[in-house]
Amino acid sequence: MYHNYQDGFVEVISGCMFAGKTEELLRRLRVLSYGKQKMQLFKPLLDNRHEGSKVISHAGNSMDSILVKNSREILEKIDPDTDIVAIDEIQFFDDEIIMVVDKLADSGIRVMVAGLDMDFRGEPFGVMPILMTKAEFVTKLTAICTRCGAPGTRSQRIINGKPADYNDPIIMVGASESYEAVCRHCHQVPNKPCIK
Repeated sequence: MYHNYQDGFVEVISGCMFAGKTEELLRRLRVLSYGKQKMQLFKPLLDNRHEGSKVISHAGNSMDSILVKNSREILEKIDPDTDIVAIDEIQFFDDEIIMVVDKLADSGIRVMVAGLDMDFRGEPFGVMPILMTKAEFVTKLTAICTRCGAPGTRSQRIINGKPADYNDPIIMVGASESYEAVCRHCHQVPNKPCIK
């Protein structure tokens, strides 16, 4: 984070729910703010867990952001003197976000993104696998399994006190009322196809 690199690269912060992805993104932005660089923080309109346009971590830290309904709108709202673009909950964006991130980095902007690497089924989430492959830097965070205390790497969706079914919709915005962090061994997904 503190080395000098040629302008324009991509950093991905990934992990499961409650791993601290947004907290890490905000921490990096706070540190970089001392360098007097122009930053813009974006989040998808789909992330409606909090009122207004603030990005808020589960720890309660927050920062003003710009709400966008799709990837292309980010390009429309970039100020000409912006040095750093940060995007939270990037897994909720359409596939065009990959080209947007590339375009920004190619133009000399430092791009920092945070998002879930896997959906509740334990499968790669949206654009994250491609972004993680293309990024210069990837940070994968873990939580603590709420059941056994092992490293939590999966987001367990809970519906009416039970694990969500494999065939339930992929996207359901929520927090601790709908999700918990679990390890590989405690993760349950009824009706998930598997090799026998």
